[in-house]
Amino acid sequence: MTERLSRWLRGIPPVAVDAALVVIAFVATAVPVAGWPTWWSVGLAVLASVPLFWRRRFPIRTGAVVGWAIIAQALANVPPLLPVGGLVSLYTVAALSRPRVRWWGVVATIIGIAVSVVVPGEDLSVARYLGVAYVAAYALGISARAHAAQAAVLRERTARLQEEQAAAVIRERTRIARDIHDIVTNSVGIMVVQAEAGPLAVRADPDRAEAVFDAIADTGRAAVGQLRRALGALRSADEPAARQPQPGIDALAGLIEQTRRIGLDVSVEVVGEARKVPADVDLAAYRVVQEALTNVVRHARASRVEVCLCWSVEVLLVEVRDDGQGGTASAGGGYGLLGMRERVLACGGTLEAGQRPDCAGFAVAATLPIR
Repeated sequence: MTERLSRWLRGIPPVAVDAALVVIAFVATAVPVAGWPTWWSVGLAVLASVPLFWRRRFPIRTGAVVGWAIIAQALANVPPLLPVGGLVSLYTVAALSRPRVRWWGVVATIIGIAVSVVVPGEDLSVARYLGVAYVAAYALGISARAHAAQAAVLRERTARLQEEQAAAVIRERTRIARDIHDIVTNSVGIMVVQAEAGPLAVRADPDRAEAVFDAIADTGRAAVGQLRRALGALRSADEPAARQPQPGIDALAGLIEQTRRIGLDVSVEVVGEARKVPADVDLAAYRVVQEALTNVVRHARASRVEVCLCWSVEVLLVEVRDDGQGGTASAGGGYGLLGMRERVLACGGTLEAGQRPDCAGFAVAATLPIR
């Protein structure tokens, strides 16, 4: 019930709240002077209440006008029954103004109370009564200010969390898109090359043709398995997928053997001692070699490819060089090189790709940090 009432109160428009405060302040201020229907008494009651309608935009000016009107009533021996306008004004200053302005508001309030009590010769109990009321109003204003600041911090935190979640979704989509691209282009590219060579092998060498078709089937099955793992991240929590580890440097041997089966001469050179690497570096090294070999198979018309893994204490250098026609970075207009660069940059590494300066062919070199 309390929470429902709180939500209802928060839903009231500020204009309606300020209008209600004007009415309440006017009634509370005009009641003691109801027996003196003079124009100046009614005018003071209006000045002590109506400016509250603009208290949010002009808290200092509103407090000054309302305060002088209440002091004038006290000096005229027609003090209000309850200085609602002054209390609301001090509350607004405490809730909305800067610290220095708040202190000036407190000083002005103390002076106003002293003048309203001492000059007309009121009893000290009146001063205590007014002091307690104004202290309570100021404390409520400070509390409202702290609550508003806390709510702003919570809103900012919520917005930041939403932005981080949206960025995480985008990163995950990009990762899945890169994985699918690498898997499909590599596997389909190899299958296309093998399928094109199949009819020739059927007529010239039936045994080799059988091996070609077996290689196509093996490549397709491997691609299905990798796609199933890549798409597992898109399944809902109620339908969990078997999340097998992503391929890494240890799987390069199978990838290179698969490339050799289509007739491409692939040599491997390992320099230095292999080390344990982070998971993202492990996957990035595999995908770089995979995409580079795919580009060679589909575009380079090469006969030989060299794969080199150079290990050091700080970095792993992955190089793929071919003796083809070069220009595989932009062939086909795909996103292979862009995906490689994104993977490498995400690991904190660098990627260089271009025609080999020493001879014909194309070279891809990725430097990946392993610490």
